[in-house]
Amino acid sequence: MKIILLGNGRREGVLAAAALLRPEIERYCEVVAADFYGQEDISQLHADIVIVFGGDGSVLHAVNQMGKNQIPVIAVHLGTLSFLSAVRANELVPLLSRPDLLQLPIIEHLLLDCKLFRSGATTPETSGIVLNEILVQGETVSRIINLGLHIDGDLVTTYRCDGLILSTPVGSTAHSLSAGGPILRNDIDAIVISPISPHTLSNRPLVDSPERIFEIHPHQKGILILDGIETAKVEPDDCVQITKTPFTFKTINTGNNYYKTLRNKLGWRGNLDLENF
Repeated sequence: MKIILLGNGRREGVLAAAALLRPEIERYCEVVAADFYGQEDISQLHADIVIVFGGDGSVLHAVNQMGKNQIPVIAVHLGTLSFLSAVRANELVPLLSRPDLLQLPIIEHLLLDCKLFRSGATTPETSGIVLNEILVQGETVSRIINLGLHIDGDLVTTYRCDGLILSTPVGSTAHSLSAGGPILRNDIDAIVISPISPHTLSNRPLVDSPERIFEIHPHQKGILILDGIETAKVEPDDCVQITKTPFTFKTINTGNNYYKTLRNKLGWRGNLDLENF
């Protein structure tokens, strides 16, 4: 079984955990690459599994490193709030020792392709693969921006708001949730459109099919943020185009219950369970 080890080596505990577990990992697997600083191109590597040490941010970075070569991921939880890291460090080696590991179900998650076209251009200036969300907001946090939203070429509305989020189901528990959007089960195909502090109170979150073409047209200068990273400045008459990728982000179903995760992470039992963060 060939594996790749990834993680954010700048985060406390990641390098120590990887170093501690690697000898045990190598009892069951061949490590074909290990990168804890985002320097390796793994988009052409063959492996059966990618092990990501850290929280959701490390997983988001791993998705971009893999590009179109999306290998099933086991995300190892190292103590931060995370919805994608389902395996604790002390559970990893027993999991890798399972003879049926590669036969476990694979959960496929929607990925989005976001392209920024400058006014009148036919080729994108920048693009990115998105697992969580696309956000277009004003130049500053307090600056209201007017954003036209078109779906399959039809105008939905022009939002007057602090920003507009287009979220995947995985990202529905992140910024979109804080903006009043619904939680979507993370293995379905849908997009949540959530305006942030809309000036018109009837502008509520929408859910639509990812098979459509979504376009955001800013009327003022703003910022394009992909999965929490500021990617580009946007100008009036630019077009931010969002479509579904032909490939998916894959995780190995290790038996964790989705609704148990929500209960623990979101305190649905009436209180936050800090031990399970």
